[in-house]
Amino acid sequence: MAFYGAAKRVCVFISRNRSYSSSASENVNLIKQLRERTSAPIKDVKAALVDSNWDIEAAQKELRKRGKVLASKKSSRIASEGLLALAQTPAKVALIELNCETDFVARNDIFRHLALCLAKQALSLDNSSSSSSAFHVGPQSLHDTTLNLEHPKISGETTVQNAITEVAAMMGENVRLRRGYVLPASSNGFISTYLHTSPQPGLGRIAGILSLEVDDGKTQVEALQRVGSELAMHVVAAKPLFLTKELVPSDALQNEREILKSQAESSGKSQMAIEKMVEGRLRKYFEDVVFMDQKFIMNDTMNVQAVLDNLSKEVGSSVRVVNFLRMEVGEGIERQETDASETVAQVA
Repeated sequence: MAFYGAAKRVCVFISRNRSYSSSASENVNLIKQLRERTSAPIKDVKAALVDSNWDIEAAQKELRKRGKVLASKKSSRIASEGLLALAQTPAKVALIELNCETDFVARNDIFRHLALCLAKQALSLDNSSSSSSAFHVGPQSLHDTTLNLEHPKISGETTVQNAITEVAAMMGENVRLRRGYVLPASSNGFISTYLHTSPQPGLGRIAGILSLEVDDGKTQVEALQRVGSELAMHVVAAKPLFLTKELVPSDALQNEREILKSQAESSGKSQMAIEKMVEGRLRKYFEDVVFMDQKFIMNDTMNVQAVLDNLSKEVGSSVRVVNFLRMEVGEGIERQETDASETVAQVA
């Protein structure tokens, strides 16, 4: 009889243990499902499920509420990492910068998808009055526009601002759209682009964009595209500030001249020699900051103007640079944190 009682207790224990194992397995499965749906941290996923009595739909709503509150709290934190995203048609190109706090989030698929969607959104903006000049796209230009993310983990139609907030909630970091530009092609020209440190098409950390114009719009396209791509790469590597010498502001030129003169006077040479030294160093300054005067990165025996002259001869028509743009993730962000939408890109 005692043996029967002990056996009965063992059976009850095994039954309860099996029931517990089954329940634990189901809970682990729910955690996995919700984690896949939201990409939220596991501890937050589990906490939301426990608070929602393991109802996955209710837990998902709870996660979104918590995440948005957390995103709001983190919105003042400096976000200097992120990606540039580029979208292009034959008529124009759009470039945006989406920031986050860490490189880890910048590698996340959802963050990258959002960046590409925002670039396409900027490309859709109409600014017909801008002709061939680049125009700035601030966050306020896009925040209230409607966006369809079409991503397995975050889809549906929403506003740009809500989409950014939701991604920030999922990532657990401050995520923000910092700035953007749209550069239209001229009537007889095209746009060349280059993205440096590009994890996938349309994304990168440094971008060079170049608008070329040719007198004969039907000339050799392949040659124009080849040299255009090389010049866009040059923009990234050489960091030009101005398109031509004539576009260097007079105050910047005067300031540079005074610095060079002060340096030359310390040599103790005659005034005539000092003037020659200043002019020589001023030419070097132009070679450093003026696009047309810079040594071409692919062949430093010639400058950019010589490259364009050779291209014009090759295609049998005059080719010129109308505009260029260089942008880098996080540039100037520490100095301009109080007004992040201000441009720090180098636009000719």
